[in-house]
This record gives sequence, C-alpha cells and structure tokens, in this order.
Amino acid sequence: MTTQTTISTLNGLIKTTLDSMKGYEDAAKDAESTQFATMFAEFARDRSAAASDLQAEVRRLGGTPEDDSSFLAAAHRTFMDLKQAITGKDDKAIIQEVERGEDHIKAKFEEALRDSELEPSSRSVVEKAFVSVKEGHDKMSALKHSIA
Repeated sequence: MTTQTTISTLNGLIKTTLDSMKGYEDAAKDAESTQFATMFAEFARDRSAAASDLQAEVRRLGGTPEDDSSFLAAAHRTFMDLKQAITGKDDKAIIQEVERGEDHIKAKFEEALRDSELEPSSRSVVEKAFVSVKEGHDKMSALKHSIA
C-alpha cells in the first residue's frame, strides 16, 4: 500500500470518528438521564482522543489530516433532530440511534484492519483507536438490549 493510500484510509477513519464524536455530543445534550448524558460525554471525549491519534499519524506520514465530520453525518444529525422534535427526545430512541452509529463506525474500522496493505505503523494506531470503538459499540449494544 502506498503512503497516500494509507493516508486516505486514515482520513476516512478520522471523518467517521469525528462523526461519532459529534453524535455522542448530541446524544449527551439530548439525553434525559444524567447517567446517560455523562456516559455519552465520556464516549465523545474518547472519540476525540482517537481522532487526534489518527490525525497525528496522518501528519507523521506527511499528509493533511481531516479535521471535520462528513456532510453525511451532518445530514444524519439534522434528520435525528427532526425525528426527535416529532417523536420526543426519549433516552431509548437516542440509545437506538447511537447504537446504529456504533455499528457503522465499528464496520469501518474492521474494514481498515482487514486491509493487509495498511502500513504497519499506521495499523497499530488504527488498532489502538479500534479498542475505543469496540468498547463503545459493545456498551451501546448491551445498553440498547437492556432497555428494549
């Protein structure tokens, strides 16, 4: 894999991770329960740290890291805002949306980790970020099933 391809892969992960961070920030703001708001805010901080690590790796490779979330995520958040305005901002609905986002980010990281041509130094950064992603996914999945 060329360095440019690795940078492109990392930038895609950065964008997805920033999307996730912003989703968690929104969920923390909208949660009725202080417990959920605190948990979502903590996950937002974890995703911010993961994005920072990925951005540092892109800079180390000589690239320009992404620094904003995707248009698609902004559109999704707008849709969530509209949906919540109509249906009410109950914690169960918020958790279901967050868990759906977690499925998406987990799949993106798994895809990157399956790429045998990802540069070894970059792979270790992706693996480290994936620990946070997998933990968030698993907690949200368990939480969703516990309140279903």
